[in-house]
Amino acid sequence: MYIVGAYEHPTRKAVDKSIAQLHAESAAGALKDAGLTKDDIDGYFCAGDAPGLGPLSLADYMGLKNLRHLDSTETGGSSYLIHVAHAVEAIAAGKCNVALITLAGRPRAEGMATGTAPRIYNAAAPDVPFEFPYGPTTANLYAMCAMRHMYQFGTTSEQLAWIKVAASHHAQWNEHAMLRKVVTVEDVLNSPMVASPLHRLDCCVISDGGGALIVTRPEIAKKLDRPLVKVRGTGESAKHSMGGEIDLTYSGAAISGPIAFEQAGVTPADIKYASIYDSFTITVLIQLEDLGFCRKGEGGKFVMDGNLISGVGKLPFNTDGGGLCNNHPANRGGMTKVIEAVRQLRGEAHPNVQVPNCDLALAQGTGGQLGSRHGSATLILERE
Repeated sequence: MYIVGAYEHPTRKAVDKSIAQLHAESAAGALKDAGLTKDDIDGYFCAGDAPGLGPLSLADYMGLKNLRHLDSTETGGSSYLIHVAHAVEAIAAGKCNVALITLAGRPRAEGMATGTAPRIYNAAAPDVPFEFPYGPTTANLYAMCAMRHMYQFGTTSEQLAWIKVAASHHAQWNEHAMLRKVVTVEDVLNSPMVASPLHRLDCCVISDGGGALIVTRPEIAKKLDRPLVKVRGTGESAKHSMGGEIDLTYSGAAISGPIAFEQAGVTPADIKYASIYDSFTITVLIQLEDLGFCRKGEGGKFVMDGNLISGVGKLPFNTDGGGLCNNHPANRGGMTKVIEAVRQLRGEAHPNVQVPNCDLALAQGTGGQLGSRHGSATLILERE
């Protein structure tokens, strides 16, 4: 199956748009990119960011009249990569032919201070009475993983800072990025501490916006006047606290990654470009290890000295600036990871960050909390 449409909403603060409108405008952008119309859509996928009754409300709002397959799988920021995988499966099973996936949100316009206050998704969730009294927040749960990684493997704040530095080198070329200033390791280390050992610049931005993808079967994709981006391998997994028997130094990517690589028949060494979920710098480092780009515990050395910068290092990552600098719409960065991977494979990334001869890319998503429970999804994409 092929990704034939990809669109990232340019809005970063949507004071004049509703969430439903952001979904619809993102969908329209992806349809235009693919050369299709809404009447071609017969499968629709969305997650918990969708308002109202999710796919039912948005299908009505967007006028999707020909739907015969719906999927509202919710795994946080990794949902949209899982949607791509599920769309591939649904199309293969004959459930639909053209699948639309959308994401949208406006936490910035709503003044949400994401990451610094305890967050309860559902008060009835079984983990709440055990964990909420200890004040878990997004920031301190990720900081806990960073601290453990430092203790166990000798990882340093300087090494984590290199991830932000790389993202900033890419974001300077993105006119829509929230943070376009190139920063240094010292800039990151001198920024205020949010949750030790994570500084402000170790954290992603808070933005409004959205995005959309369209997945279709080969016969349709090959009739469209767009570069062919094939979904070659997919993997999904969940990691949770396992009743307290948990190792904070690995993520669900340790499970989803090998599944995707095996299905695709390739190895990490074959990947030309990687979109890695970057809610925090530690998120990137742990996933790089788990995906096999370096050994466990060696992520700090791997990301140093510009190794993630396009044109400089051997593994260019997040060439749009990622969640650390570009945007993190609805506090869910998985969608944009796929979109930038598609751009790279099509040769449509900014010329200053475009990876030469990029024919094989990876997109990795994490949704939930790295320090407690989260979903993970990995896609291997190929340019034909």
